[in-house]
Amino acid sequence: MRRDKQRVIVAGAGGFIGHHLVLALKADGCWVRGVDLKYPEFASTPADEFELIDLRRWEQCERALRGARGADVYNLAANMGGIGFIERNKAVIMHDNVLINTHMLEAARQAGVARFLYTSSACVYPIYRQQSPDVTPLREEDAYPADPEDGYGWEKLFSERQCRHYSEDHGLETRVVRFHNIFGPLGTYDGGREKSPAAICRKVAQATDGGEIEIWGDGTQTRSYCYVDDAVEGIRRLMRTSHRDPLNLGQERLISINELVDIVAGIAGKRVRRRHVPGALGVRGRTSDNTRLRAVLGWEPHVSLEDGLRHTYRWIDEQLRAHGRRAPAAA
Repeated sequence: MRRDKQRVIVAGAGGFIGHHLVLALKADGCWVRGVDLKYPEFASTPADEFELIDLRRWEQCERALRGARGADVYNLAANMGGIGFIERNKAVIMHDNVLINTHMLEAARQAGVARFLYTSSACVYPIYRQQSPDVTPLREEDAYPADPEDGYGWEKLFSERQCRHYSEDHGLETRVVRFHNIFGPLGTYDGGREKSPAAICRKVAQATDGGEIEIWGDGTQTRSYCYVDDAVEGIRRLMRTSHRDPLNLGQERLISINELVDIVAGIAGKRVRRRHVPGALGVRGRTSDNTRLRAVLGWEPHVSLEDGLRHTYRWIDEQLRAHGRRAPAAA
């Protein structure tokens, strides 16, 4: 390992955001070790080292962080997916992710890393603050009194507290970011783990002009969506600050699922009818308050939803075409 480059370990480097982070770090000349259970699904990794490692196991976390004194560690590793997946897999999600995060924090402390960034989620915010589509933007302090999303939200909130205590008790420089619905190319778009933007892009791409797609619920539930390039830029900026408390990272623009479908259909140049069916919905509304983000970073996400969806739709459409899964063009 060369010592004249910034050394970085990315846990979860085989995943969607982790792969984009490795690309950005390498573009800036960093030396990067990526670790994950799997390689990136849709592209080869540019990491200097990439190891298949099960971070639920203590000895594997020690291996992942060997020689990491003075390095930066980004812990994006997690067992997760879209709302359907996390609603059906609470026990395994909590089991796997608590083990990953506990072992990674202790391994980072023992290795003497410079900084440790943990990727949390807007799912830590209380259900009682998200019961209307016209939700009030969520501030970082709104996480308490706690009532996070069952399973996934609770393990994220617990791990945020772990980071705080490792900082207070052991002097480990921890950073915590709360992602709000990150999307973009090179991410899962089918199979049950995909998020709503990818699922809608896939459904629209596979629909004929004038055809019908299924939407879970009445489609009035609202979210804000942040493009992956902004997410990567945000966590890299956060890592360079001295801010230890959790920080939102998302867009403030609130949009319904029905509106999201209309935007994607417009990008595709199709007329699409929505058929509303029962399904996992999550909270009724959620969006980020970026007041603290702007104050801490002097920056905020800037890629528009339309531009991000245009890139995402084009990539998913290309994937479907390549595998013969796109709807045939109208005669």
